[in-house]
Amino acid sequence: MNTKFSMEADALSVLGKKTVTESDDLGQLVRDLVAAAEPLEKKFNGPARAAFNRFKSRTDEISTTLNNALVGITGSIAGQNQAFVTAADEGADAHTSAEGGASFEAADASKFAPRV
Repeated sequence: MNTKFSMEADALSVLGKKTVTESDDLGQLVRDLVAAAEPLEKKFNGPARAAFNRFKSRTDEISTTLNNALVGITGSIAGQNQAFVTAADEGADAHTSAEGGASFEAADASKFAPRV
C-alpha cells in the first residue's frame, strides 16, 4: 500500500494562527453562554439551579482551562511546523549536495538519442 502525504508549506503555520484566534473566541463563548443563560437562572430550582450556579461560578476557570489547552495545542503545532521546515531544508540541502557530486559524463544517454 503506497500512501502519499502532501501538505502545503504554510499549512501548519496557518493552522497555528487560526487556533490562537479560535482559542480567544472559545473563552469568550463560555462567558457568552453564561450571560445568555442568566435570564433562565430564576426559573431553575433545586439541583438544576445548584448545577447552574456551580457552572457560573467556574466560568473563568473553565475559560482559562480551555484556553490553556489550546495554547498547548498551538505550541505543539509550532513545534511540528519547525520540524517540517527543518526536515525540508535539510532534504533540499542533501539533494543539492548529492547533485553537485554526481558525474553525468559516464551516464549512458544513448537510449535518449533520436533514432534515425
